[in-house]
Formats: sequence, C-alpha cells, structure tokens
Amino acid sequence: MKPPKFTTRRLFEKLLGKALMSYLLHLRPGEWPIMTAHFFLGTLLAKGWPAFTAGVFGVTGSIAAWTIFVVLMNGGTLALNSAFDQDEGDIGYLKVPPKPPKYLAHFGFMLLAASLCWSLAFTRVKPGGHYFFEIVMTCVLLSILYSMPPIRLKARAGWDLLINCAGFGFFTPMAGWVFTGRGLEPVLMSLCLGFGLLFAALYPLTQIYQVEEDTQRGDQTLVIRFGIGQSLTYAIIATLSAHLWFAQACLKAQVNPLFLLLSLAAWLGILIPWRLRWQRVSTQQAESGMYRGLTAWAITDISVLVLLWPK
Repeated sequence: MKPPKFTTRRLFEKLLGKALMSYLLHLRPGEWPIMTAHFFLGTLLAKGWPAFTAGVFGVTGSIAAWTIFVVLMNGGTLALNSAFDQDEGDIGYLKVPPKPPKYLAHFGFMLLAASLCWSLAFTRVKPGGHYFFEIVMTCVLLSILYSMPPIRLKARAGWDLLINCAGFGFFTPMAGWVFTGRGLEPVLMSLCLGFGLLFAALYPLTQIYQVEEDTQRGDQTLVIRFGIGQSLTYAIIATLSAHLWFAQACLKAQVNPLFLLLSLAAWLGILIPWRLRWQRVSTQQAESGMYRGLTAWAITDISVLVLLWPK
C-alpha cells in the first residue's frame, strides 16, 4: 500500500515550519468540522439562523464561543491526551501523527486555561450564559482527569466511556445552545441525554482499531476489557437507547418522531453487520468503520434539525 501524500499537511508545514506544524496537528483539526457541527446544532435548535447574528454578542459571539469550545478547549484536550499517550500509530482524526513535541503538554494546558478565562465573558448573557462558563469549566476538569497520570481515567474501562459521553455527546450541543442566552429546557435535556448515549455507541468504534497499541501501553479501555464482540453489542443497545431519548424530545416538542427511523437505520446498518463478522474485520477496516459511524452521526444531526427546528 502506498503511503499517504498529505499534500495539504506538507503545504502548511512549509508555511509554518515543522515544529509549529507538529503542535497544530496534535490539536487534531480533522475533528473540528465534526465538533463544529455538533456544537452549532445546539445553537440552531435554540434560535435558528438568527442566533448567529442577533443577541448580545452577535456574529462575534458565535465566533468567540466556537473558538473557546472547539479550538481551545477541545484542541487543548487532544493535545494533552497526545502528550501523555505518545502514540506512534494512527489516532482519531490524525493519520501518521508526528512525534509529540517536547512542550505539547504545556501547550495543551495553556489552551485549556485560555478557554476557561475567555468563557467568563459569557456569564453576563442571561439567562443561559453563565451555563456556558460552567460547561467549559467542567470539560476542562474532565480533560485533565482523563489524560493525566496518576488518575488517567482514559486507562480505566467505564470511566473513559463516561467522560467522553459527557464531554462530546452531552455538553457540546448544550454549550452551543446556552451561549445564545437561552436557558436549560426539557427538550434540550432529552436531546443531550440522547447524544450522550449516541456517543456511547460511537466510542467503541474509536477504540477497536487501537487495541494493539492500547494493550502494549497497559490501558484497560472498554474494548479491551469487554472484547470487540461484546463492545459492538453494547454499541447497538446504546444506539437504540439514544433514539428513544430523541423520540422523547420530539414528543415534548409535540413533533412526530418517525423521521428518526432514517437515523436509526444508518447506525444499525453499520453496527449489525460489523457485529456479525467482527472476527474477520481488519484493523484498517475497523478504522474505516469508525469514520462511517461519524457519517451516521451527521445523519442523526440532520434528522434532529429537521424535526426540532425552532418555529
């Protein structure tokens, strides 16, 4: 197999230099479009398109909130994770990663601190603005507990799952909602619980192709602890549970949830065949399966937007 050319990566490396580019890559900008879509899903469900131009901060506020949550907080989290993992093979959203630079952990801490300080500006947006700061503060704490020894919860099966479900699944759309100034509401809570469970379905897919490296490092991840077959069974159950919460959100909003069957079919179309033949799936195929799961996630986002667009 020919090695990837990474044309865009090489272009930016020439512009920024190899050292600076290494720091940038470990923020894993390949994940930013996914985080952006999930974050602004909450924004659109809160107030629709006017949320990007109206309100206390307007367009500037939308850009600021995105930078805080996606670039600084999430990017800092992933940089910190890479600094302590020292992975050599492919990692989520970054193929053939460069060796983590010497001060990557310091860089990650700096970004997390910046996200926390900047998010204080949103506490004057009422009624929901103070929740944005509290969400960022919670996510920063979870990031540190997740990656840093001696606690390093990512190496403990169950805790690694819980933190990722909370950070990406539950809090990300909630942060996108509350920075507009809209408070917590029953429909939002049902949606966020659904997305928390949906990430519980996606999370095993992010680990299956990394089993060998995680085993060598001594990490007891969910997939290593329970095995690939059982983890995929669990992912199917989590998917069904997530869609029940989405249906609950639709019913609270007095909307027919039948359109969610498209989202459910997209997920089960990936997970059920994988579960049936998991012993014959190669590492490369498992990595591709993770990215197909992200496509199913996008279908879920679109389905929820269609059903719950603010009137």
